[in-house]
Amino acid sequence: MRAIVGAAHARPGAADDAVAGMPSRMVVEPGNEQELSAVLRYADYAGLRVTPRGGGTKLAWGNPPPRVDLIVSTARLDSIVEHAWADMTATVEAGCTMKSLQEHLAQHRQRLAVDALWPERATVGGVLSTNDTGALRLRFGGLRDLIIGVTLALPDGTLARSGGKVVKNVAGYDLPKLATGSLGTLGVIARATFRLHPLPQNTRTLSIAAPDLAAMQRCVLKVQNSQLAPTAFQVRLAADRPAEADILFEGTPAGLAAQEARLRELAEPAPVKKNEAAVWAARERLWSFAKTEVIAKISTLPAEIAKAIDTVRRVAMARGVDWSAVVQATGLGFLRLAGTAEALHASLAELRAAFESVGGSLAILRRPAGMAPLDAWGDAGDAQTLMRALKQQLDPKGTLNPGRFAGGI
Repeated sequence: MRAIVGAAHARPGAADDAVAGMPSRMVVEPGNEQELSAVLRYADYAGLRVTPRGGGTKLAWGNPPPRVDLIVSTARLDSIVEHAWADMTATVEAGCTMKSLQEHLAQHRQRLAVDALWPERATVGGVLSTNDTGALRLRFGGLRDLIIGVTLALPDGTLARSGGKVVKNVAGYDLPKLATGSLGTLGVIARATFRLHPLPQNTRTLSIAAPDLAAMQRCVLKVQNSQLAPTAFQVRLAADRPAEADILFEGTPAGLAAQEARLRELAEPAPVKKNEAAVWAARERLWSFAKTEVIAKISTLPAEIAKAIDTVRRVAMARGVDWSAVVQATGLGFLRLAGTAEALHASLAELRAAFESVGGSLAILRRPAGMAPLDAWGDAGDAQTLMRALKQQLDPKGTLNPGRFAGGI
């Protein structure tokens, strides 16, 4: 490894290199795609188990690994390769942080329409691998809608490229969508190309105080069935306070005024107030990293948000667990539970069964160290057979992140 990346960029693993509590034997930092390819080819040949790492903000997501022989860090792959501002596309290496990318794009009044967690540290590759999208998904779609090209380093050292630098490119297999959300189990993202959107000239955040869950659900459906065009729409909930819905509008001053007036009509009799943009960090504030908390990602139908939260409230109350949540109007959300390890384990098992019974899901992103083992992902359903076939095709030796994804992939 030292011969490939240089002695200064290969070292033994330290305490803070642990992955979900599992220590790492070695950390390497390739400086370009060719070094990345060579590192993976040698690791695959030697039978090493490899964990890709960007900023490390989501390294604990997924099931704990059986062992970590090698961490491949993308810290040195941090360049913005090309910003074709006239075409509104950008190509960036995987180790570039989201904050650095957005600051560069903002010089041309453009943005990648993704509000990822911890953008100061989160890297493009890590955000793609975990499919971390926030409330902007309502207007701009998810990462699979924004990525148009990718370079993927496969375990055998192959550098696979798919897509291109133009928005209407459909050549080749759709590796960009395949790599997004795969948790680094199929290949290591080396670079990606995205479609961009303009930065808004004006924004306005409004919040609706709902007296109860039923009123909140009616408000969500009214807005979605109306002619309003919100950029983001979320609901903040907790055991000790009423539900509150936040809506972000972007546009001209006249357009914002018209949308606000219409929203006030739809929300009556619930009060509507102007709010600070800081409410959009509510998802991030769920993560206090206390030793007695769980963070889970949940999904349900938009029309079933109230029922889902009522189930969370009922289960948490029965087991003495504190809870809070941020749920997007799309039905995707983040749930925080705090309590004893035994109560958390039982609550998660019951909630997962309830969500899956109506077509939803519950994935565990963070768990306390003392909690009994519980699969992070739940039932993958009919997709599991195809997922295993893809893993076998691209990573037959199980080199990349083995056991961490759904179904033990």
